[in-house]
Amino acid sequence: MKIIGLLSDTHNSLDEKFFNFFEDCDEIWHAGDFGSLALADKLSNFKFLRGVYGNIDDYKTRLIYPETQRFTVEKCDVFMIHIGGYPGKYSLKAKKVLEEKPPKIFVCGHSHILKVIYDKKYDCLTINPGAAGWYGQQAKRTVLKFKISENEIKDLEICELPR
Repeated sequence: MKIIGLLSDTHNSLDEKFFNFFEDCDEIWHAGDFGSLALADKLSNFKFLRGVYGNIDDYKTRLIYPETQRFTVEKCDVFMIHIGGYPGKYSLKAKKVLEEKPPKIFVCGHSHILKVIYDKKYDCLTINPGAAGWYGQQAKRTVLKFKISENEIKDLEICELPR
């Protein structure tokens, strides 16, 4: 079993309370818009980090973090991209992946809106953790954590802070 911390859209700011929330995590996944390589480095020094770049990330971040990632944790297939959408409104790149070989978990960011939706069509859990940073119109700053055991996702928790 692995405990995963998930965040996105930090835009170069991340509250220490989120680090406390992620203390028991085995891995952290960042779904893009780090805002700076320094913030990415802070996260990777804290826990094992997987991430993708977002539309606001600079060339230095893009040299280290890819546009998409496909990986397996436990026995769970995961696909991550920054601009991905949600069931019925996927981006073209996300839809292509979902149609060719759907993952068990599809992770994206960008919208700053926390959404966790099971997509029956692709037998896939779509997760957008919302925005962890201060930038944007969102009412709350949010991050998630959950457990993956074998091919099962469970015990999802949300941490939200005022903006």
